[in-house]
Amino acid sequence: MNNSSTPCMGYPLFNGSLMDLSFQDKTIVNTINQYSFCIAEEDDEFKEALMGSDMLLPDGVGMVFASFFLENVKIQKIAGADLHQHLLTKLNEECGSCFYLGSSEATLKKIEDRIQKEYPNISVHTYAPPYKAVFDEQDSEKMIAAVNQHAPDVLFIGMTAPKQEKWIHTNKQLLNTKVIGSIGAVFDFYAGTVKRPARMWISLGLEWFGRLILEPRRMWRRYLYYGPVFTMHLLGKKIKLANRYKRVFSSGTNVSKHPLSKH
Repeated sequence: MNNSSTPCMGYPLFNGSLMDLSFQDKTIVNTINQYSFCIAEEDDEFKEALMGSDMLLPDGVGMVFASFFLENVKIQKIAGADLHQHLLTKLNEECGSCFYLGSSEATLKKIEDRIQKEYPNISVHTYAPPYKAVFDEQDSEKMIAAVNQHAPDVLFIGMTAPKQEKWIHTNKQLLNTKVIGSIGAVFDFYAGTVKRPARMWISLGLEWFGRLILEPRRMWRRYLYYGPVFTMHLLGKKIKLANRYKRVFSSGTNVSKHPLSKH
């Protein structure tokens, strides 16, 4: 895990600059928001994949708020779209290469066309895996072979959470690439097949609300159900933390020297 991290709700959230990301060593970059946090609490394999990240980006105002509410540490929201744009800019400057794994052939073609216009110095390749809930061994072998044929500097994975994170965690050692980023919905945003909320919503920290308005049937459960679930997790951790400090104070222990002060 990257040293520039802040512990929050059991996860080390990245608290640095994307400029720190290099193409020297293989680096796994995942994102976490209030929805994926709740899913990971119910799915040990997914949680293991997130914890296995080299950089875990706080992609959501819920995690940003949780860091301040629980740890009194201000961190910056970094979305998958921010990671994507940063890496494309860097690759274009260095005449690098990238690979998009996921989505449909039609969506991938739109991505290729846009990159050729906006980032002409990048060599880009793609592969559309079969659309299924779980990939079998043969599927994964074909996906890995497609990536390794080009050995890209950056591999973007867009197969929705938690499938993409689990697949990366299982196969990361077999992939010949330097940076692996799971960016999910960014594939559709960048291709233009799904509209991203207006900049106003993003600036106000309400991108989730914009997505709910644009896709209510698909997003209502993520925000209207798991939003309150995340709040309960947050309050539960706050109460536990308060009770721990209460016991420390009542015992007369010097709080600054007590291990609980470094939670």
